[in-house]
Amino acid sequence: MNLASIPSPSQSVVHLGPLPLRAYALCIVVGIVLACVITERRLRARGAPVWTVLDIAVWAVPFGIVGARVYHVITDPELYFAAGKDWVGAFKIWDGGLGIWGAVAGGALGAWIACRRRGLPLSVVADALAPGLPVAQAVGRWGNWFNQELFGRPSNLPWAVQIDPEHRIIGYEQYATYHPTFLYECIWDLLVALAVWLLDRKFRFGRGRAFALYVALYVFGRFWVESLRIDHANTFFGLRLNDWVSILVFVAAVLYVLLVRGPRLNVLADADGKLTVVPEGAAAGAETLVSATGDGAAARTAAPGTADADADAAGSEPKAPDPGGTDTEDPDAGAGAPATERADADPAVEQPDADASAEQSDADPATEQSEADPATEHPDAEAAAEQPDAEAAAEKSDSGK
Repeated sequence: MNLASIPSPSQSVVHLGPLPLRAYALCIVVGIVLACVITERRLRARGAPVWTVLDIAVWAVPFGIVGARVYHVITDPELYFAAGKDWVGAFKIWDGGLGIWGAVAGGALGAWIACRRRGLPLSVVADALAPGLPVAQAVGRWGNWFNQELFGRPSNLPWAVQIDPEHRIIGYEQYATYHPTFLYECIWDLLVALAVWLLDRKFRFGRGRAFALYVALYVFGRFWVESLRIDHANTFFGLRLNDWVSILVFVAAVLYVLLVRGPRLNVLADADGKLTVVPEGAAAGAETLVSATGDGAAARTAAPGTADADADAAGSEPKAPDPGGTDTEDPDAGAGAPATERADADPAVEQPDADASAEQSDADPATEQSEADPATEHPDAEAAAEQPDAEAAAEKSDSGK
């Protein structure tokens, strides 16, 4: 005899006039809204424009719901296609039946499409979503409570949930209370969300590692919850199909967390709204641009001062010196030389002595005359030519004596 138990709702549908409001759908919607709010705050903290999450959600949510339903129908086809069953029930999503792994796969596909259109790497969105998704799952699990479905084995615990006779599993009709697996998973999901949030704050995960951590932690608890359930499920080598999927996903997620490395990315938006992602913690003054079309795109990093060197190599105009100032790099040049003459000189071939001589020759009028008179271009040669005449005159004078 149970001293206490959790009662189940007497109804799961509330009619607002002709419009039925189903508790299961309401739980899903509330969970999606909470996940969007959490993800939006995390994306904005990493530099994304306001309400970027809405651009992602309009693709990810429909794909996720369809994927979840398809996964459920594929893994339990006899519920809809066996003899005496109505296949139309496969489309009645409001009656319950969503598979988490189908939701993850479908949602990832929708998010990838949205990220391509928006110009964001999928890993940035996935890491931002990591704490919000288990919160959405925690709220969504209460839809199972309203539908009185997916409960565990019979239990006399004080927190066991009461199940009405029409919802009990065949073979367990004599039991009134069962393990509230929806509550167990809700609590576990909230713990996973808290753990991912705290660990991500400490270790600054990047490249989708925060999302992989969520998957690994969630699967760890989900495996235990699955072991309590008694609803019909296909088995393979003694384990439920969901158990096998959970094992494979858990191993893949753990390997991803341990092996994948890469910087945490933040988002930058220019004036035109074009998004670029920049590694967090890059060196001050470094310019790092990563293509936003994918995680594996090439990056270009320019160290401080490289841009100036490139500009000089391309022939950029040098900075004009202080007018009238003294060229400290040319100690031999005249102190009164104009600054514009020094700026026009080529630094690579600058010769202070030659410049000084050139300035002196420009200032000497006699030199200008010698340059204009062809006959004076070689004064030494003319002097040498006059010397024999002088010697001949001297000899003639001596002979006269």
